[in-house]
Formats: sequence, C-alpha cells, structure tokens
Amino acid sequence: MRKSWDEYFLDIADVVGTRSTCNKLAVGCVIVLDKMIISTGYNGSIHGHEHCTDVGCLLNEEGRCIRTIHAEQNAIIHAKRDEIKGATAYITHEPCETCSKLLNQAGIKRIVFRHRYKNDRNRVFLNDIEMVHLPRTT
Repeated sequence: MRKSWDEYFLDIADVVGTRSTCNKLAVGCVIVLDKMIISTGYNGSIHGHEHCTDVGCLLNEEGRCIRTIHAEQNAIIHAKRDEIKGATAYITHEPCETCSKLLNQAGIKRIVFRHRYKNDRNRVFLNDIEMVHLPRTT
C-alpha cells in the first residue's frame, strides 16, 4: 500500500535525524510546502563546537541536553522565511516550548510528529497550529 504524504515526509525526517550528534535524542525536521521540501534540520552542536558524540551531552537541571541546536531551529535557520509561511513541519518528536514558539513565529501552520515529548505548555504556544500525532504503525 502506498504511504500517505504525512508518512512519507515523517520517514524522511527519521532519516534526517540520523545526522544528529546528540547522544540523548536524535531528532529530525523537514519543512514542506505544497509537497516540496523547503528545508531540513537535525539536532547538533554549533558549527565548530564539540559534539555530544565526542564529549558527551551538556545537561541542564531538567535533564535536557543544551549543547545542541534543535532540529526545528536548524530547519528554520536554513530556510528562507517567505518560503516556510504556511508550511508543514514534519518532526520525529513533538517540539519543545522554544521550538514551538519559533515554528509559530516562522509561520508554520501544521506540525506532524511521530513521538510524544513530555511538554505540557505546547497548547499555549501552538493553539493556532494544527498538530497531528502520527506514531509508527509497523
């Protein structure tokens, strides 16, 4: 059976996430508009800085790694703003609060994600964005 567009682009986000340099969580993001990929991103260190895979994660008080730039942030940074307004972000994991705010501010109108991430505040930052949880079925 042929995959839906949402499943197709989420599978691509999974592959993008394999480039992650964080030991704690590998995340991939693909921004799509009109079935065309506009930008991709994965969580990794700042250019020229040490990677978690080399020196370990840098964890904050909540246990989150703060060494990396998140996949969604990298995808937004590498896109032209006018090209992502109204787009869909396909993300391997539900975005954190900061990424939720950035996706909203960038004009993303729909988020499709595979894995839930403990985040009670997303409803505040994403109340005008369509959220679709699409877990893997296989």
